[in-house]
Amino acid sequence: LFPESITTEQQSLVLVKRLLAISVSCITYMRGLFPESSYGTRYLDDLCLKILREDKSCLGSLQIVKWIQGCFDALEKQYVNWGFYALSSNPGHFTEMYQFKFKYKKKVPQMDISSNHREFVTGLCSKDVKQASRLLLRTLYLLMQDLGPLPNDITLTMKLLYYNEVTPKDYQPPGFKEDGSPGDLLFAGDPVNLRVGSVSTDFHLMKIRVTTEKKRVRKADSNLIQKNGPTEISHQGLDCEEEEEEESTEINLLNLAFSQEEVIGPEKKKKVSEPEKLPLNGRK
Repeated sequence: LFPESITTEQQSLVLVKRLLAISVSCITYMRGLFPESSYGTRYLDDLCLKILREDKSCLGSLQIVKWIQGCFDALEKQYVNWGFYALSSNPGHFTEMYQFKFKYKKKVPQMDISSNHREFVTGLCSKDVKQASRLLLRTLYLLMQDLGPLPNDITLTMKLLYYNEVTPKDYQPPGFKEDGSPGDLLFAGDPVNLRVGSVSTDFHLMKIRVTTEKKRVRKADSNLIQKNGPTEISHQGLDCEEEEEEESTEINLLNLAFSQEEVIGPEKKKKVSEPEKLPLNGRK
């Protein structure tokens, strides 16, 4: 399921891609978005994982696979900063959001000063990275099991936000287009933010957070609840470090604005891509 060793940038990229694909598969499966035929089965220790596959009988799952592949392209080029999967119950209002944050590191080899030889040693060992990956997926699965049901008629969409300083203005991943939304994406209900966890290698950082309706969270671990978290999902803090991002977030329980200009100003506005929205009226 994971690379045997995670000591090179390519191995790290493979890990992040797999974590993203497995996480999105987990979300769509546990939230009942697609039929059983759209998934294959893999095991991670004692955890049964359902992985999305190209199911020609389900156009929705085919579309999600294409979205993931488009995100892979942006990951390979080190352009994508955030990925948002949003479930909407009515136009312009989302009822659940899954946020994936990506960072890219420039690895600086560390010198082993305890040896007479000038050998370079790796920073994060593969065993620890794999353990963090297992914990992330297990936490996500447990959280999904504790969430109450979604509304019957929902629409799934995805947005990708980029690092402006390295991303060409005309870049679009396969299957994506320039974001054509009016700017605001409001939350339909009383939101709660949940930190799922993160995985860090010598080359990448991937972090997952979930925003859902408070009434839908049955018995989530209190450690997952982000009390001062991003209840205003407005592309906020995307040019800042994580510490600044969490401290400066303005809490607004009624309006999760998806408007960058209100928070970071038009001069820092992130480039945004989106695929076609996906109605899920016939989900299982």
